[in-house]
Amino acid sequence: MKVRINKTLLELVEGDITELDTDAIVNAANTSLKLGGGVAGAIRRRGGPQIQEECDKIGGTYVGGAVITSGGHLKAKFVIHAVGPMRGEEHEDEKLKEATLNSLKLADKHGLRSIAFPAISTGVFGFPKDRCAMIMLSATIAYLEGPTSLERVVYCLYDHKTFSIFENTLQLVTRNRPASSS
Repeated sequence: MKVRINKTLLELVEGDITELDTDAIVNAANTSLKLGGGVAGAIRRRGGPQIQEECDKIGGTYVGGAVITSGGHLKAKFVIHAVGPMRGEEHEDEKLKEATLNSLKLADKHGLRSIAFPAISTGVFGFPKDRCAMIMLSATIAYLEGPTSLERVVYCLYDHKTFSIFENTLQLVTRNRPASSS
């Protein structure tokens, strides 16, 4: 599914984020920036040790924060490491929104044209996928309504169930928008 928000194409795809050819992919990171399992593990395996070495030099970031490293051996030139909340944390919705917005701001700061997100916090952190979809997509759309250098924002969802949740949410939040969708 694709929707245009001003000059930016917002699209949903089902698949492996490490395979995408975008300027940056977003890693669902932890505060210590240790690339363990899930999306981070896939990034570590495909991107090589250089990404973890760069994360170690940065040292960490806060929940809701985002930092950038190179993409190592990935197709993407950069990895933006965004720390989402664990389910049950205080202010968890706001923290997920901030992780999304800080990733988008970092992409703009570095002049990137395209970025791909996973469903942050929905793996081992246990965040509900439907809430994640609503928060991340709403924050992204609001951001894209302002000035941005981003031409393409992709949500890459690993399985069909998550893709369907994001697709239904995107249809819901864009229903009354004058936007072209396909």
